[in-house]
Amino acid sequence: MEQFKRSATCGELGAHDDGRKVTLNGWVHRTRDHGGVHFFDLRDRYGITQIVVDTDAPNGLAEQAASLKLEYCVAVIGTLRMRPEAMRNREMQTGEIELAADTIIVLSKSDTLPFMIEDSSDAKDELRMKYRYLDLRSFSMQRKIALRHETSFRIREFLTRHGFLEIETPTMIRSTPEGARDFLIPSRLHHGKFYAMPQSPQLFKQILMVGGFDKYFQIAHCFRDEDARGDRQIEHTQIDIEMSFVSKEDVFETVEAMLAHVFSHALGVYLQTPFKRLTYEEAMNTYGSDKPELRVGLEITDFAAIARESSFQVFRSAIADGGAVKALVIPGGAEYSRKRITELEDVAKTYGAKGLAWMRVAPGESGAVLDGGVSKFFSDDTAAVVRAVGATPGDLIVMVADSWRTACTAIGAVRLDVARREGLIARGTFEFAWVIDFPLFEWNDDEKKWDAAHHMFSMPQERFIETLESDPGAVKGDLYDLVCNGFELASGSIRIHDPELQRRIFSIIGFDEQEAQRRFGFLLEAFKYGPPPHGGIAPGLDRLVMIMAEETSIREVIAFPKNTQGVSLMDDSPAEVDPVQLAELGLKVVDRT
Repeated sequence: MEQFKRSATCGELGAHDDGRKVTLNGWVHRTRDHGGVHFFDLRDRYGITQIVVDTDAPNGLAEQAASLKLEYCVAVIGTLRMRPEAMRNREMQTGEIELAADTIIVLSKSDTLPFMIEDSSDAKDELRMKYRYLDLRSFSMQRKIALRHETSFRIREFLTRHGFLEIETPTMIRSTPEGARDFLIPSRLHHGKFYAMPQSPQLFKQILMVGGFDKYFQIAHCFRDEDARGDRQIEHTQIDIEMSFVSKEDVFETVEAMLAHVFSHALGVYLQTPFKRLTYEEAMNTYGSDKPELRVGLEITDFAAIARESSFQVFRSAIADGGAVKALVIPGGAEYSRKRITELEDVAKTYGAKGLAWMRVAPGESGAVLDGGVSKFFSDDTAAVVRAVGATPGDLIVMVADSWRTACTAIGAVRLDVARREGLIARGTFEFAWVIDFPLFEWNDDEKKWDAAHHMFSMPQERFIETLESDPGAVKGDLYDLVCNGFELASGSIRIHDPELQRRIFSIIGFDEQEAQRRFGFLLEAFKYGPPPHGGIAPGLDRLVMIMAEETSIREVIAFPKNTQGVSLMDDSPAEVDPVQLAELGLKVVDRT
């Protein structure tokens, strides 16, 4: 290989290299035969160089060039020359030159491709994942993987400069409840006992704070045995950060500065800081989501005051039952067909709503008039309705009446459907916001008990500490989420460092002293020895890079992803193992059919 080793890459050559003798290595990307003159494009991850084999090329070279197939891996030796003036592509780095080949060496051959290696492949996801090594050859995938590398590098660069230490935590730990099932690892040496793979480094990073490492980070691999949901992966990577002697404001400032550093260096995009802040209730009431898509101008309005005075019994009953009525104005939506309105109703129903009420706003002789749908119940209050929701003639008003959360979520889903269909999302922009003041507890109706809304180590806001037990549902936590472009990018909190307060939280969620000790004894033991106040956050690296790449699936920015069933189609895992391995572990597979 030494004599065929590349002296340049396929993306670095230009007019200034005219006359230079070079050796290139790469893959055959395209081939063309122009009347006995053979052309092919040679590709590596740096770019493409056009290769030409002239009619006066050395003996047999034309036949060799004609025999090349797509994705053959080859070495080409030749002399660079300027392309004819009419054939130059000045938008490409290599678009003004071509390599006149005098030697071609086939390093390896390729079978017929299952799909073409294109910058943007139209192959199905299953095929792309099965032949991931081919998919990774595309410039699109290589740009995204390179972006992931650059993002990770800039994160490490920023945090290191600001005094953080990157510390690895174990990937074989004790099983602890953190919201999803653990992946378990049986121990061969300790029969009947199991390690768990970490859902996050949560407990260990808190113990690092006890250990005096006041600024910790880790780009950590995490594992959650979750059922298929969207594009979640059962293994993912997060940027784990924890700090001692801080408030949430310190966390916000650090993360904002880190992301500004990353975006400026990796994308050349300058983020405006500080980021917008919304309470949980503001986000739900205004956008219908605790991860609001802020690139869309449409905002939800509260319709309860109008509905309460109307003759529409469905709305009045919802309010009487403690529920809410939420409205959304769709600009120009008065032209929507009944079919399109039904589609929006189906969206609302998918998110728990019983239906979607609607009415059009039309021009009238003395002002706007309401028409269609439930307009007859509001015809006497047209001016008040239009004023309350900010509608104008030509708009469509849609409404959901239900419990507060269902009404917000359902109308929020309609908002996003309209935004996507109408092209209302501003592309190429990044809208960040902090969502704060989340409830600390949420009611588990199936088990008739309180659960931790985030996790059980999150600090309640100080004003609620005295009323923790008497009114858990009203307690707000010192919790925060970072959202961007409609995705939850990170969750974090200020942690509990007082053992007595931690016991109270355990008690509210149904953990007695014995159970708490069994599950978290090593953390509680550490907290006997002067734990510092501390807090942290864990942005998802996969999701961050996905947003930066303007993709909608994290599979697009993971080199070897699994599908929604947790299967790796390339290496066919999970797979059965040899019975001898099971016997060594004292395990037996039970048929569950």
